[in-house]
Amino acid sequence: MKNIVTALLLVLGLVLAMPLQAQDAAEPAAEEGPTFPAVLTDTGLSIEEMKLRLIPLTVDQLEALAQEWLGIVQTQTQAVADAQIAVLNAGDNAPDALRTRVEELSDERQRGFARYSLVVDGYQKKGGDEATVDQFRAYRTAIIVEEKQNADLQTLATQALRWATQRDGGIQLGIQVGTVVAAFLGLLIVAKTVRGFARRGFGKVRNLSKLLQAFLSLVVYWITMAFGLMIVLSMLGIDITPVFALVGGLSFIVAFAFQDTLGNLAAGLMIMFNRPFDEGDYVTVAGTGGTVKSVSVVSTTVTTPDNQVIVIPNSKVWGDVITNVTASTTRRVDLVFGISYEDSIADAQRILEEVVHAHPLVLSDPEPVIRVNALGASSVDFICRPWARSADYWSIYWDLTRQVKEAFDAAGISIPYPQTDMHLHVRNAAAAATLTGPEASGDGIGRPKGAPDFGTGDDGADADSGDGRD
Repeated sequence: MKNIVTALLLVLGLVLAMPLQAQDAAEPAAEEGPTFPAVLTDTGLSIEEMKLRLIPLTVDQLEALAQEWLGIVQTQTQAVADAQIAVLNAGDNAPDALRTRVEELSDERQRGFARYSLVVDGYQKKGGDEATVDQFRAYRTAIIVEEKQNADLQTLATQALRWATQRDGGIQLGIQVGTVVAAFLGLLIVAKTVRGFARRGFGKVRNLSKLLQAFLSLVVYWITMAFGLMIVLSMLGIDITPVFALVGGLSFIVAFAFQDTLGNLAAGLMIMFNRPFDEGDYVTVAGTGGTVKSVSVVSTTVTTPDNQVIVIPNSKVWGDVITNVTASTTRRVDLVFGISYEDSIADAQRILEEVVHAHPLVLSDPEPVIRVNALGASSVDFICRPWARSADYWSIYWDLTRQVKEAFDAAGISIPYPQTDMHLHVRNAAAAATLTGPEASGDGIGRPKGAPDFGTGDDGADADSGDGRD
C-alpha cells in the first residue's frame, strides 16, 4: 500500500511539472523575435518575386529580414576581400583566374546588395526607424566606396566593363534611361494633343476670354506632363515619394525668393478671371498704349502702333488704371474746329454738318453733335462729335480733319491762329496824332515823329512826373 501511494505521488508530481516545462520551452521561442518566410533569404530569388513577397511583411519582420541580409552581404563582402587580398599578394603577375574570381564574387555580392536594399527600402516605407535605415544604407555605401578606392586600375576597368554588359547593370540602366526619354517625348506629343482638345473645348464655353482659355489650356498641359512622368517613373520602380518631400521643402524657399514673381502670378490670374481686356484689344496700361499680344501668368505683352513689343509685369498692369479702347464696338470721335470772329457761325455750322454727314463711315445713330462750344482768345470754337465703329476711329478722325479744312477754305472761312492786339496809351496828344496822321512813318520802321526817345534801361516814366503815374 505504501508503494502504491508513493507511485501516485510521483505521477502527480510529473503531471504538475509538465506545464512548467512547456512554458520554459516556449519562452526561448518567444524571444527569437518575428519570423519571415525562409525563401526571402534565398540569394537566387528574383527581384520581381521578392518585391511581391515583401508586401505582406510588417515593420518588425522587415527589420529582422534586413538584419539577416546584412549578415549575408557581410559574408559575401568577406569573400570578395579575401579574393582581392590574393590578387594583391600576387602583384602584377596575378593570374587572370584570380581576377575573374574577384569579379564573380563581386557580381554575386552586387546581387545580394540589390536584395538587401530592397528590404531596407520596404522597411523605411512602412515606418521603420530612420536611424536604423541610415545604418543599413551606410554599411552598403561604405563597402562600395572602400573597395573602389583600394582596387587597382585594371580591376576597376574590368568591373566597369562587366557592369556595363550585365542585364541588371548597365543594360538595365540604359533601358531605363531610354524608356524615360521615349516616354518624355511621347508625353510631349500627348500633352500637346490634350492641350489642343482642351483649348477647343474651352473655346465653346461662352464668356470665356481668350486669355483664360490659353491659361487653362496651359494648366491642362502641365498637369498631363506631371501625371505622365509620375506614372512612367513608378512603372520603372523609381520611388517618387522623396520628390514630393523635396517639393514641399523647397516651396517655402521659393515663396520668399520669388515674392515679386508670385505677385505677378496673382495679378495675372486676376486679369484672366476679371477680363479687363483680351488678346487683340488696344489698351493703355502702365502709361503704355498698344495692342495686347499675349498675357502669361507673370507678364503682359503689348505691341505699340510703331511696332515696338513691350513686356509689362502683371503687377503693374493690375495695379494701374486700365483703359480698354476697343472694348466697345463704337466710339465717339472728338474734334474741335475754330473760326474767326469775323466769319459766319451759321455758315460754319452748315459746312460742318455737310462734311460729317457725307462721310460714309460716320454712324447715323447716335446722331453727330456739332455745336459752338467756346469763345476762345482768338477763335470761335466748334465741337464736332460723330460716332464710328471702333475700327474706323482713326480713319474718320483724319478724314474729317482734312475735309473740314478744305471746305472752310472753299467757303472763305478762316481758321485763325493765336494773335494779340496791342493798344498804346500816349500822354502827349500831338505825338499820338503823328502815329496815324500824315506825319507817321510810312514804312513802319523807326520812331514816329514827336514820340519820346527812351534810353536803354528807361522804365517809360515821363520826365516831369518821375514816377510814371498821372
